[in-house]
Amino acid sequence: MSQFESELKKGNFFVGECTKCKRTNWPPSDSCNKCFGDLVWRKVREPGILIEYSSKDGKMFGIVEFEDQVKVMGSLSNSRHLEPGQKIRIRGCGFDDAPRFQFEAE
Repeated sequence: MSQFESELKKGNFFVGECTKCKRTNWPPSDSCNKCFGDLVWRKVREPGILIEYSSKDGKMFGIVEFEDQVKVMGSLSNSRHLEPGQKIRIRGCGFDDAPRFQFEAE
């Protein structure tokens, strides 16, 4: 299991940062996607920015971007007044068969 999946199972959203080129590595892998350097895992910086959102069967979901490059999709709570560009925080995350994220508007 990757470090990314392991941390998600603990409820932490971590990203890898390359020790060689200092680039944030996304999507997650075991080495840097650019220079193949080693990674140091750290918590993603918040807040994120809501890129877009939609609803289905009364449930809201959206794409949120963190650190100007890490885009993830998840469910949205506290979603009465959503607008693209709005600041979003991670409410929860986990990993069952796939990553899952829950967000809320600031």
